[in-house]
Amino acid sequence: MKEKDIKTIVKEKYGQIALQSEPAKGSCCGPVSDCCGVDYTTFSENYENQQGYNKDADLGLGCGIPTDFAGLQTGQHVLDLGSGAGNDCFVARAMVGESGQVTGLDFSEEMLTKARSNAQKLGFTNVEFVAGDIEEMPLENNQFDVVISNCVLNLVPNKDKAFAEIIRVLKPGGHFCVSDVVLKGELPDKLKKDAEMYAGCVSGAMQMEDYLETIPKAGFKNVQVHKQRSIEVPADILKMYLNEEEMQDFQNKKTGLFSITVSGEK
Repeated sequence: MKEKDIKTIVKEKYGQIALQSEPAKGSCCGPVSDCCGVDYTTFSENYENQQGYNKDADLGLGCGIPTDFAGLQTGQHVLDLGSGAGNDCFVARAMVGESGQVTGLDFSEEMLTKARSNAQKLGFTNVEFVAGDIEEMPLENNQFDVVISNCVLNLVPNKDKAFAEIIRVLKPGGHFCVSDVVLKGELPDKLKKDAEMYAGCVSGAMQMEDYLETIPKAGFKNVQVHKQRSIEVPADILKMYLNEEEMQDFQNKKTGLFSITVSGEK
């Protein structure tokens, strides 16, 4: 698929998710849901014990908890890429306090509307949500102390551009911490090309080795993987895309999807 087509698909899917009613919330990249026409596995982790957690902002779209390893401190300015309904922003806000600032960036108008509504209900004046593309952020150079993101960069077609933009907007000495989906082993072409699986964080995933090489190439140092876990894809989903032999390889871990949380310094 062309990069423009991928972005259109992702924007449409996540716009649909933002508009779902409370009982139906979830996504291809989170709790089981039929928003994309099929049921997907749970990628997300439980946020309920996180300080600043707000249930209305948690659509289950993540694959980790980047704030656990981001080393956020009082007074810092934090940027959350692909901020959705504001879940990670509100957790980050609890960590940086009243003197800090949190900015969420998203290109789905529906998500931005939901996030702004959540922030207004909570009465936060130091959390803002900005419309923009991660590959071309409408943000100034050297603006943020920390950049976080949760299960979003894998949906960005050009990872080189994404990490180049992250290092651009970070202050000297700043750092990023992101949770993301990566791949080990080759994914069959028919699964890679499927649009719904792309929006479901699967075929948009890079090989772990390539993903980790992209980060220092952008200029980051002290790159560290803090956490890694296998993501289980249900057999009934795999059957839609894989033959018997391919399924066996996938289930025997010759091929697999993993969630990683990684950081790097500018």
